[in-house]
This record gives sequence, structure tokens and C-alpha cells, in this order.
Amino acid sequence: MRVLVTGVKGQLGYDVMNELEKKGIEGVGVDIEEMDITDPEAVRKGITEANVDAVIHCAAFTAVDAAEEKLELCRKINGGGTENIAKVCKDLDIKMMYISTDYVFDGEGERPWEPDDDREPLNAYGLAKYDGELAVEKYVEKYFTIRIAWVFGVNGKNFIKTMLRLGEANGAVSVVDDQIGSPTYTYDLARLLVDMIQTEKYGRYHATNEGFCSWYEFACEIFKQAGMEVKVTPVDSETYGKMFPTAAKRPKNSRMAKDKLDVNGFERLPAWQDALSRYLEILGKKA
Repeated sequence: MRVLVTGVKGQLGYDVMNELEKKGIEGVGVDIEEMDITDPEAVRKGITEANVDAVIHCAAFTAVDAAEEKLELCRKINGGGTENIAKVCKDLDIKMMYISTDYVFDGEGERPWEPDDDREPLNAYGLAKYDGELAVEKYVEKYFTIRIAWVFGVNGKNFIKTMLRLGEANGAVSVVDDQIGSPTYTYDLARLLVDMIQTEKYGRYHATNEGFCSWYEFACEIFKQAGMEVKVTPVDSETYGKMFPTAAKRPKNSRMAKDKLDVNGFERLPAWQDALSRYLEILGKKA
């Protein structure tokens, strides 16, 4: 099998390439320099010449707050770029895996989101990723849409690195306590994605590490495992928004149901606390 991976400079694309190599699967990695996904001809040429059996599409505009001011660009990349890839996958009759987000939902309630729940994005980034989902469903028969949340990995910025930096610099942080979800370690996720792309069990899935927590609980566990004495103050979203204004609205409910993984014989990701422990060891921050 031969697989093209977009966005290999990002946290997830980087780990997917490593996982493909581990499994003995040939990976063709591209980023914007090799294939600008917003250019239809570049996409057609890149995928066709790569002569692959599948595309794992990790590339995306992921700056959630910036997306509010740059909606057109965000939709051009996350929606239009995904459509360009989807059309080529359709024409070549190859598999396509699209990495999406819990932000396609409205973030309300407390029930974990099911893969086939109605999608009502609550911000510009979510809308653009929804555009991508629709494009994949319109053009590709052999598709996987994988929704993830609260992503962290070695190759890029993330909440854990931010907390460690702020904790070391200030000795105290204020963190939102009324937004609930599940962290997703790209190393663990990459294993699942590579397992999945080798099957024909197509459709929408949710994939995060096991267990739910608030951002506040996540931060407390980070400092506990890192052996750092940091004062963590819980604040609600409204208060946090006044302290640190952000352009984009965040979902309070990012819980996602993953029963579909079980039904189709896929192994769930380990508990988020376990993932955090392994990640801190790699960063050299484990107590």
C-alpha cells in the first residue's frame, strides 16, 4: 500500500508518516511547498503522480481565532482545499481520510456527540471544516471522516506546551473549567488512522484519547505529572473571556462518542492521562 499524507509539518501529519513507516507502508509526505491544496491543478498533479492507494488529509488552517478575521482564507484552505483533494480521489477511485473537528457541532448540552449528529458550527473554523466534510461526502465514496479534539503532539504548539511555559514563567495560571472534552495525542491517533486506512470500514468516526476532563483538570494533571508547583485557578468561560478576550467562541461540550470504533473492530486510544505521561517523558518534563 502507498499513502499520500498532507500537512506533514504539522503535529498529526508528522506522526502519521512515522506510523506508516513503522507498519511498513510507503508514505508520500507533502506540505504547502510540495502541493498547495488550494491549487486544483497542483493537487491533481501531486496526487496522480504520487500513484497512491489513499490520501490522509491532515493539512488545515488551524488558527481558530485568526479564522474569525480570515474566514475567506480559512474556507479556501479547509473547504476548497479539501474539495480539490476529494475530486481527485473520486476520479482515481482511491480512499480519502479527512481529519475534522468537534467544532462542527454547536458545543451545547452534555451528551457526547455521535458521528451522525446534526452539524451546526459555532465559529468560523468549525464552519470551514464543515465545508470540508460536505465536500468529502459529496465526491468520495471511499471516505473516512475522523473528528478529533484538543490535539497535542511533539511537532507544534499545543495546550500542554503553553501550560508548561506559563507555569514556569508565572507560577500561576487561570484556566477554563466549564468546557469539557478529551485530549488527543497525535502519536496514539496516528496508529488508529493507519490501522483504519487499511480497511474498507468507511464513514464518520470520533477519535480522541479515552476519558473526559475540563481544561482546568487537564492543566492540573499536567503540572502534577510534571512535578511543578503552579497555582491553577478555575474560571468559567464568561469570566475568562473578559480576562483574555478571544475572537472565536469555544464549545462548552466537546465530548464525543466513540462506540463506532468498537463496532468496527478498531482499538480505542489509551486514557488521556496515560498519553500525557508518555508525552511529558518525550518532552523531558516528566517528574
